[in-house]
Amino acid sequence: MSTVLLFGSTGFLGSQVRDLLAGDPRVSFLLCPRRVDLDLLAATPGDVAELLREVRPTVVLNCVGRMSGGYDELLRGNAGVTAVLLEAVAAAAPSARFVRLGSAAEYGPVPHGHDQRESDQARPTSPYGISHLAGTLLVEQAHEVDALSLRIFNPVGPGISADNVLGRARDLLKTASGHIDMGPLGAMRDFVDVRDVADAVVRAAFAPAPALDERVVNVGSGQAVAVRDAVALLAAESGFTGEIRESAGESAKSRAVSWSRADLARARKVLGWRPRVPLADSVKAMW
Repeated sequence: MSTVLLFGSTGFLGSQVRDLLAGDPRVSFLLCPRRVDLDLLAATPGDVAELLREVRPTVVLNCVGRMSGGYDELLRGNAGVTAVLLEAVAAAAPSARFVRLGSAAEYGPVPHGHDQRESDQARPTSPYGISHLAGTLLVEQAHEVDALSLRIFNPVGPGISADNVLGRARDLLKTASGHIDMGPLGAMRDFVDVRDVADAVVRAAFAPAPALDERVVNVGSGQAVAVRDAVALLAAESGFTGEIRESAGESAKSRAVSWSRADLARARKVLGWRPRVPLADSVKAMW
């Protein structure tokens, strides 16, 4: 039986992880501190270590992160929080499993048709990707901690926010009349359902300790879908029959990375995980 400490339990990903853990018979106690209880963006390793000594967790999960903001905000939210937690776990709960959520943005641009593997050289081009790669590198170097970093591709599904292109499309469709205006939608993305992501996180919490060179694990669908096609699925689900214009400005992130598809061999090996929810079901749940 495990005591699980989950940070970020109210977010898009964290709430799904929390719900799965709440019904997992392997979990004897689940603690989900709120930001008002312990603000990881402002906490020191000593602050977190104090909580760890009190709770004595066997698993520490970090679903806290930032999607947007300046360089400082992104580094603090994605790499800084990871650094604080790794130091605290090493000092106060050295036998605990630690899992953080990273991002496919760590890879940067890859050739069209290439399956991104964890062994590929990471060359992020955005501050967001750089901040997550820094967190992943910390996990890889923290040999004193039993740790995993999951590279999440494009999560979609119930609870999605407007930080995601399909979340923006959904919000526009809610108030649309004759048309909606979006940026270019030709990029190919690996969309993975948030419920599949949560399953991968829970599996990572209880999987056998990975080899040191297998601490980074992709979590995606293994399929590349044009964003245009995903938006069309969403429009059909909403009953929208108007025009989807691609006249708005393109984000720097989309412009830099036009192709993304995960290689999932390591996820099957290390976690015993594979995606199960098709994109059409994710879109239904979003709407």
